[in-house]
Amino acid sequence: MISGAQGVVAYLFWAVAIAAFVVEVWAFVDAVRRPAAAYSAAGKLTKQLWLIILGIALLFGLAGAVQLVSIIQMLPIIGFIAAAVYLADVRPAVRQYGRGGSSSGPYGPW
Repeated sequence: MISGAQGVVAYLFWAVAIAAFVVEVWAFVDAVRRPAAAYSAAGKLTKQLWLIILGIALLFGLAGAVQLVSIIQMLPIIGFIAAAVYLADVRPAVRQYGRGGSSSGPYGPW
């Protein structure tokens, strides 16, 4: 058991790892919900490739969150960067194409 300042830092790194994992889950779930045609229409990588990238990022984030690897190591950081790239670049581009499906009426989705 770690006490003092080292304990506080350890808990802080663990909290950062949990927050990064939540962001990676959000990115993966969002990628699953978007239609595959939206990725090609927006000029981005295919949906399948983004799901592979974000799935691997999710595994790296999970390993960091359950402390199998340290947050300081590169894999959880790389996973977070992949999720951040998706959320900052790809999500806004594919978002305008909707979620797919045929639940739209004459004036838009309902």
